[in-house]
Amino acid sequence: MCGSGEPRWGRGPCSPSPMLFLSLLLSTAPFVLLGEKTRQLLEFDSTNLSDVAAKLPGKPYPPYSLAEFSWNNISDSLDPATLSATFRGHPMSDPTKAFVNGSLAFRVQAFSGSGRPVQPPRLLHTADTCQLEMALVGASPRGNRSLFGLEVATLSEGPDCPSVLEKHSIDDEYAPAVFQLDQLLWGSLPSGFMQWRPVAFSQKQGGRESALSCQASPLHPTLSYPLPQSPIVRAFFGPQNFCAFNLTFGVSTGPGYWDQHYLSWSMLLGVGSPPVDALSPLVLGIMAVALGTPGLMLLGGGLILLLRHKQSSEYQPIN
Repeated sequence: MCGSGEPRWGRGPCSPSPMLFLSLLLSTAPFVLLGEKTRQLLEFDSTNLSDVAAKLPGKPYPPYSLAEFSWNNISDSLDPATLSATFRGHPMSDPTKAFVNGSLAFRVQAFSGSGRPVQPPRLLHTADTCQLEMALVGASPRGNRSLFGLEVATLSEGPDCPSVLEKHSIDDEYAPAVFQLDQLLWGSLPSGFMQWRPVAFSQKQGGRESALSCQASPLHPTLSYPLPQSPIVRAFFGPQNFCAFNLTFGVSTGPGYWDQHYLSWSMLLGVGSPPVDALSPLVLGIMAVALGTPGLMLLGGGLILLLRHKQSSEYQPIN
């Protein structure tokens, strides 16, 4: 799979509407998806690999180039009700017939308010955010246990790449068994952010049984292979440099794309400070019970001892 570049949202005097987010992403995405040949999709053969010892997920197959993909008419997938649209494509030249029954899709969705999607990882969104979901569906892998990767490009302020932060929590209600949230931040007071959980899914109904690990490489400048320049991006953000990082989904053991020929991963893009996850009502309830029960037991035990002491100290007449 080739990577799609994601723009950094600029700071403005007022919060942009969901339609502004959606229209901006839809306007810039064609330039981003039609990447240079140096931009890669990545597929690895990990059959005979030790995941612990290896620094790379496996021997790479020749990458798929998004510049050689044919994409659907975006107008056919625009949905004003959900503020979403989907880019769906397949290679124009497919000698191995890997994409005869498959496709690669990027779904962009804006939001009119705060909330969480129905499907994991259920990232908390606001009206100042958009979600980008990548899905590889039905394509035949070139190995029995192929691993897939995605290259993501971001705009950077000057020569330095955005900072990367990892946040940890005890709450995994919205993404079972995932206690980490990764963020890219631009500027000391964030004017924009990219946010995702390090998890992908090998089934459409994402859950614990289909969760795949998501490993991210360090950010690096892309000076050695310049990306295509979008006039809209340049007009909105001015001259910018790019940084990139690779995401690798899954390991050679456990669930994988080979289960149902499905792989999905999503991230959140937004303006201002990232939404902050609070502890869910379920976790708060568990904590209240866990902390409250010992206190009630101590209180009850103290009352029993006090009553017994009072009864034994009272004068008892002898009949």
